[in-house]
Amino acid sequence: MIEPGNDNVRTRNLARILGLVHLEGPRSRAALTLATGLNRSTIADLVTELSTAGLVTETAPDPSRRVGRPSPIVAADPRIVAIAVNPEVDAVTIGAVGLDQSIAARVRLERTELVSPDQTAHLVAETVERWRTSALADNRIVGVGVAVPGLVRARDGLVRTAPHLQWQDAPIRELIAESTGLPTAVDNDATLGAVAEHLYGAARGLDHVVYLNGGASGIGGGLIVHGMPVRGVSGYAGEFGQNRPGIAATTDQQAPDGVLEDEVSRARLLQALRLGSADDPTLEAALRASDVPAVAAETDRQRRILATALANAVNVLNPRAIVLGGFLAMLMEGATDQLTDLVRAQSMPANAEDVDIRAAVLADDRLLIGAAEAAFAGLLADPLTQLSSPARSEG
Repeated sequence: MIEPGNDNVRTRNLARILGLVHLEGPRSRAALTLATGLNRSTIADLVTELSTAGLVTETAPDPSRRVGRPSPIVAADPRIVAIAVNPEVDAVTIGAVGLDQSIAARVRLERTELVSPDQTAHLVAETVERWRTSALADNRIVGVGVAVPGLVRARDGLVRTAPHLQWQDAPIRELIAESTGLPTAVDNDATLGAVAEHLYGAARGLDHVVYLNGGASGIGGGLIVHGMPVRGVSGYAGEFGQNRPGIAATTDQQAPDGVLEDEVSRARLLQALRLGSADDPTLEAALRASDVPAVAAETDRQRRILATALANAVNVLNPRAIVLGGFLAMLMEGATDQLTDLVRAQSMPANAEDVDIRAAVLADDRLLIGAAEAAFAGLLADPLTQLSSPARSEG
């Protein structure tokens, strides 16, 4: 008979092993022994259990690097996937993200009108059903994560408001869980972007980070403090786009009485480029290729205003890094030093002396990877129980 206490210890150890290979990538059994402090036979038993459950794979070590007794390489099984969803004003992006952060499938469903919560749930269910017999025929789907450009209540995943989508008190978590039969987690898109860049991207290994996400719905933000996401009492922290930056030159102001996201705007970039709609790679390519003075003038104007907003964040939060995602990363391309100088000029010298401004390195995958991380949370906490549990929704 297994004592309950021993069972809990085993669950925690299984979670540790799965978490290590999920976050850090493939590791030898010897490396896992060193990282956990567990003995070799315990590691072997735990890995075997995870492998039998289909959560990890084991391969022979590289013979060319063999020194001493060979140790099998343990990796997260990429066939375990989460469905990641990002509804926006111009498209709904749906991806299947592996436990190793690989993207197994992806689709961007363009929209000419705003998508409703019910329509979003229908699109997700329809896509999952199609992928089950095609792109994901050999995969196991463990849940859905949704990155919403709006205020998501932490305790129950209710979207209190997503103003650009015109969602109000939208139970998107329950709608998707019911339509797909899969456990569903929902969070703010920028918060999930911050988590993704902190775990796997530009802010990896840093404990104090400000992340700003620029999307079709505007600008959102995520905070990492002491290595942990900061969500606020209800889950609404990080709405940098709603701040009102001081604009020194009246000629730079385009939206009187507007907030940051009214001035620093993806839509204004598209307008300057005379593009009706574009995904991030298309917009980025268009900005790189443009030699139109009006486009250069607009990117410079937005960069100046963004710098003031970032300086405010530096003064208040004293971060080690500021990470810019989406169209905000495009504003710093080829102008990182200029943006950094603008920020430092408006910051307290001591607060700014250690800050580094970086572009998100996960690029177009950042919100999908972040949403998948939310969907994987239950599996990573209790690997074997989660696989056998019925669908449920999570905040």
